This record gives sequence, structure tokens and C-alpha cells, in this order.
Amino acid sequence: MDRLNQKQDDEERLNILNWLTPIDYAPQQSDFIKRREPGTGQWLLNSSEFQTWLKADKQTLFCRGIPGSGKTILASVVIHELTTRFSNDETFGIAYVYFNFRRKHEQKAEDAIASLLRQLAQCKLSLPESVKSLYDKHKKPRTRPSLDEIFSSLRSAATLYSRVFIIVDALDECQVINRERDRFLSGLFSLQAKCGVNIFATSRFMPEVEKHFKECPSLEIRATEEDVQRYLDRHIPELPGTVFQSQELQEKIKTAIVDAVDGM
Repeated sequence: MDRLNQKQDDEERLNILNWLTPIDYAPQQSDFIKRREPGTGQWLLNSSEFQTWLKADKQTLFCRGIPGSGKTILASVVIHELTTRFSNDETFGIAYVYFNFRRKHEQKAEDAIASLLRQLAQCKLSLPESVKSLYDKHKKPRTRPSLDEIFSSLRSAATLYSRVFIIVDALDECQVINRERDRFLSGLFSLQAKCGVNIFATSRFMPEVEKHFKECPSLEIRATEEDVQRYLDRHIPELPGTVFQSQELQEKIKTAIVDAVDGM
């Protein structure tokens, strides 16, 4: 009987989470972190800006970069660092969004905030009451919650943690129709003001995005020479044997590539 009740509870829990949103960014996170060359991105984790962001509440770190500079991989590095560092501490909440212009149909402000809510809610042994109440309110009339309702529930869920980290990648690819990006960021900063959450965000250089982070610490994302060297050292063996057997030729190739990369 206990097992049956547990099964029913698990099914109800999953139904509610899927009702919030079926969007799951975890597979993308797994894919991105697998692409990371071991050791790359450490410069970001070691930076004084990141360490300050990590250690204090209510912090924002905005990272800008040109296309191809590795912003998404570095966002995955940050997520991996947080989930690894706090894996045994249930008082830390971590949630993230990967915006992608190819998936704009499922990435309106409501979708992104609902995903953050789902991630914080599913890490608790029992679903937060705010989530259950939201589901119960809309279940019978088969309606969807408003953005304000989702934000309200997200604020309640955030208070269940001692600290909350939110990572948002590629804000430049967030929808702009109906001011979706502005609505999303306005809600995030309101959440930060009320709950002290930490926000890490990446974007291409874009005034429409940067205006929201004018007063925030920022870093420019560039492919560092050290990271490029790490990548090349790992892949040099894949080149023809004539290259692999000549250390001088290898160094010439690596130097030429590093010079040509220019931060990408």
C-alpha cells in the first residue's frame, strides 16, 4: 500500500511539473559540458568577478562576447561548477535557461520563468505549496497561469532555499516580440531584489540587452590563448603523421591558429 501511494504521489508530482512546462534544459547542459575541452574556462571560474558573484548574495555578473567566443560553453561550465560544488547541499537552488533563436516558439517569458520554477520545485522532496496551489487553481478550468502568477510562485519557491543561482545564456536570442526579453529580465531583477538571487547572464554585444546591466559587474568572453592551446594540444594527434612527427611544424600550426582565432 505504501508503494502504491508513493507511485501515485510520484505520478501526480510529475504531472504537475509537466503542466508547468515540459521544457527541460538538462539534456542541453549535458551536451554542452561534454563539448568542453578539459581545463578550459577555468580563467572565468578563477576571476575575481566570478568569485565575488559566487560568495555574496544578490549579485549579477553579465558576460558579453562576439559570436563564436564560447559563451554557451562557459555558461555550461558555470552551471557544472555550481551543481558540483553544491551537490550535497539541498539549501542551494540552481536553475538555468538556454535561449536559442531556433526555439523561440517555446521560449516566451512565461516559458522561461516556468522552467526556472520547475527546476527549483523539482529539487524539493515535496512540491512547494505555491506550485500545488497554482495547479489546483487552473486544473479544473484548464487555463494557464499568467506571468505574474508564475513569478509569484517562483518567489515563493526561491524562499525555500538559503541561496539561489540563476544562469541565463544567450539573452540576445530571447524573443523581442511583445517585449518578451524586457518582461523576462524585469521579472528576474524583481526576483533578485525580493529574494536575493544571484544572476549570471551571457549575450552578444547588443545595446538592447546591455542597457539592463549598465550598473552590473561584467566580463568580456573571449577564447583565451591558453584555452585554444589546450584544444589544439588535444587534437594535434588527429592530424596527418607528418605533422604529428614534427614538433616544429606543430608549433607553427598552433601559433598560426592562435593568432587567427582572435577571441573566437
